[in-house]
Amino acid sequence: MLEAPARSGRRFDREPVGKGEAMVMPRRMARFNRVVFNPAIRPLARVLPGLGVVIHRGRRSGHLYRTPVNVFRAPDGYVIALTYGIGDWVRNVLAAGHCELETRGRRVRLVDPRVAHDPDRRKVPPGVRPILRLIGVADFLHLRAANVPADR
Repeated sequence: MLEAPARSGRRFDREPVGKGEAMVMPRRMARFNRVVFNPAIRPLARVLPGLGVVIHRGRRSGHLYRTPVNVFRAPDGYVIALTYGIGDWVRNVLAAGHCELETRGRRVRLVDPRVAHDPDRRKVPPGVRPILRLIGVADFLHLRAANVPADR
């Protein structure tokens, strides 16, 4: 079971992500990215390889959100690296059971979200694995493309 991140306020805390892995990126960086970096990168994330924008609704507010992510193609859909662990956007997608993804100039409906712990990072391209290992990412959100049968 994945643990919710601890919030001690210390600058370089390693926060639990799941099964013994720790997240290297501090919460302050996540806040900075949400306020400053995400709005700047959002237009590029829709078209650049390895990036995408997840479109999801808030669980309580119903507000439509657009979250830039590191995304990789999978045989049945997409895999998203959970760089900051299980954040609100992940909880929103899990609760809804679906989202949309804008990537490489296309918009795709995704269903059946599931979080998976993968310390070997097998579902992402080999060139990306060392970077994810360096920053401590071993949790991923797997999503199936809505037009792909579930039994595949």
